[in-house]
Amino acid sequence: MKKILPALFVLSFVFAKAQNNLNLVPMPAEVKMGKGNFSLSPAAVILVKNGVDDASADFLNSCLQNNFGFTLKKVKTAAANYIQLTTLQTLVPGKEGAYTLTVNKSNISISGQTASGTFYGMQTLLQLLPVKKEGIAKKKYPLSIPQLSITDYPRFSYRGMHLDVGRHYFPVSFVKKYIDYLATYKFNTFHWHLTEDQGWRIEIKKYPNLTKVGACRNRTLIGRYGENNYDSTTYCGYYTQEEVKDIVQYATDRYITVIPEIEMPGHSTAALASYPYLGCTKGPYKVMDTWGVLDDVYCAGNDSTFTFLQNVLDEVMQLFPSKYIHIGGDECPKERWKKCPLCQLRIKNENLKDEHGLQSYFISRIEKYINSRGRNIIGWDEILEGGLAPNATVMSWRGEEGGIEAAKQNHDVIMTPGNPVYFDHSQTKNEDSLTIGGYNPLEAVYNYEPIPAVLNAEQAKHVLGAQANVWTEYMSYPGKVEYMIFPRIMALSEVLWSPAAKRNWNDFERRLPVLFERLDAAKINYSKAYYDINPVVLPSAASPTGIAWQISSKNKNDALRLSYTGPLRILLQAEGTGKAVIPVTHQGTYMAMSKNSGVSLSQTFKLNKATGKKITLAAEPAKNYPGDGAFTLVNGVQNEKGTAKSSEFLGFLGKDLDATIDLGQLTDIKKVTLHVLGQPGSWIYLPSNVEVQYIMSLDTGKVNIMAPTKMASVQVQQQHGNVKIEIPGDQSCRYIRVVAKNFGAIPTGRPGAGTPAWLFVDEIEVE
Repeated sequence: MKKILPALFVLSFVFAKAQNNLNLVPMPAEVKMGKGNFSLSPAAVILVKNGVDDASADFLNSCLQNNFGFTLKKVKTAAANYIQLTTLQTLVPGKEGAYTLTVNKSNISISGQTASGTFYGMQTLLQLLPVKKEGIAKKKYPLSIPQLSITDYPRFSYRGMHLDVGRHYFPVSFVKKYIDYLATYKFNTFHWHLTEDQGWRIEIKKYPNLTKVGACRNRTLIGRYGENNYDSTTYCGYYTQEEVKDIVQYATDRYITVIPEIEMPGHSTAALASYPYLGCTKGPYKVMDTWGVLDDVYCAGNDSTFTFLQNVLDEVMQLFPSKYIHIGGDECPKERWKKCPLCQLRIKNENLKDEHGLQSYFISRIEKYINSRGRNIIGWDEILEGGLAPNATVMSWRGEEGGIEAAKQNHDVIMTPGNPVYFDHSQTKNEDSLTIGGYNPLEAVYNYEPIPAVLNAEQAKHVLGAQANVWTEYMSYPGKVEYMIFPRIMALSEVLWSPAAKRNWNDFERRLPVLFERLDAAKINYSKAYYDINPVVLPSAASPTGIAWQISSKNKNDALRLSYTGPLRILLQAEGTGKAVIPVTHQGTYMAMSKNSGVSLSQTFKLNKATGKKITLAAEPAKNYPGDGAFTLVNGVQNEKGTAKSSEFLGFLGKDLDATIDLGQLTDIKKVTLHVLGQPGSWIYLPSNVEVQYIMSLDTGKVNIMAPTKMASVQVQQQHGNVKIEIPGDQSCRYIRVVAKNFGAIPTGRPGAGTPAWLFVDEIEVE
């Protein structure tokens, strides 16, 4: 192993103020506190025994130099005042990465079961060091480290972080910094997503057009998907093979395996633009300038496609020594294959059932080739379609169902469900920067359990671990990536490393202020969503409109204020400590402020006759888009043009919306307006039609009989963005039933063809 290069990123560590309240992350398996401290100064030495420990000593010295301005002499013997590094190099099954760390008055001892264990022990030691920036200049030593004994080991063998460089390219310097982040928190796998519709990012010498053509797009979508706003700048970027080798070695020196992802058969238009013969239609193709899922994929009926991919994979496998090669396999529309004579001939000649069987054939053929080179494949859970390749490992991203199915088939699984480990989703409901949507707060990440309860003990052994995915459609610069992964990467590290029984959200909360100080000292951009004041719209019988606005803070001592100033000098306000509630009495914008942090936010309410009324649903929305339940549709909050907060939508997958609103009394109605979202690229379609039933209630004394007195419906034309569907109808009634018919199975030629459509509903207005 080469000597470890000096770290470009080292956190500045804050000493735990109370020795029995260590601020470590991930928290070790076992900690026993002693009394007193070890005093570290330049007079101390590092005790090493072999070349492995010598490399670890170099890494430790680079960290001390970067943070405190001194290094320690390396020696073979010492009586006291030393840090001893010992690597046993006798691997015990299941103990990869295990270590012990002992601190007493005269020395520190780190003993790793393997070299990676010694390295992880050093990372823990670094988190025990204080940060005193002024001390570096003034040479204020010694540095105090609490006496203790730690026995530690990882829970999962696969602890991963992903980075998409296809949508946006990031320089080598940042990729290395990203790897340093992983090393700090004891991750051992970097999943590098290198090819996409929007850009091919790795040099392949046999096919120079992949980077000459495929690494550039003529423009890039700006703003939210579906609004069709673009810049006018050519966007290019790729990694040379020498740069890839450098990055792989940099990761290896930090005991991180780099798994490359070469997408197939879908998400491949950058390759098709470079070599059009690889597609079913033969082009012309272009490197895509927008996001979403595209119909053009590799031609599965053409043997030249497999020759191309095998040649590409040969060069990739020479650069990456990892056991696994990721081949994607996700979001592959079958439309081109259905019309392609070569693909249809392949289906016939191979006795395949359909195009899903053709995808299985494609994946299995690639797997056999990769297996012949001594490697195994990983693919997204779509590789289950048509039958799973024999030796494949599945990454379950569309929830956990794919992973559960694969584990039951005795295939290894890595859990990567969109909720809660897609780090491109927002961390806050008050997000002021553009994200792809979704909501995965810090607490949800911390409380994630990668092993589904439905698996038995034998099946659970196939869950190797989990990883967070960082898709970069809306991350165009390094600071945004940092903002999206921090502090969630810290929470995930504890999920994957620490024993499940040791995880404790309350204790993690206790450590957060110190963890944030470390990020501040290292000048890392991170989300402060944890300190948000959290807004909620609530049903309220005490409010004349039936709704109230509540804000709360995790800081129970936070002084909060809610206010509204509207027309005719109407002034409302409410104050509270930790929580404040104000009735929504008038239409307009309400303000909230934390006096402690200075954080403020606003909420606009648009009131109508349905606002705050009792509402019931015939079918519940999907679990991953539940909003605040049925109340979401009558809470007076609407997504406007350019916004699409997922928390304000109810999402129905393949199902209709069937909602009944009780207006409370006989009410004159002129119009009903349904607010919906159209975003076909994300498989979200407007309803095909909307029907409104106006219902009178006949109270027999014991039974409430409801029958429509009038019905009105409209056919809906598909559109993009936030759409208002208006259904006029002069009528008096007490109940209104709104049925929005789901678009249904997505037809050929449209994004998501062959799958059920999503129906996203925001608000029901009654005027």
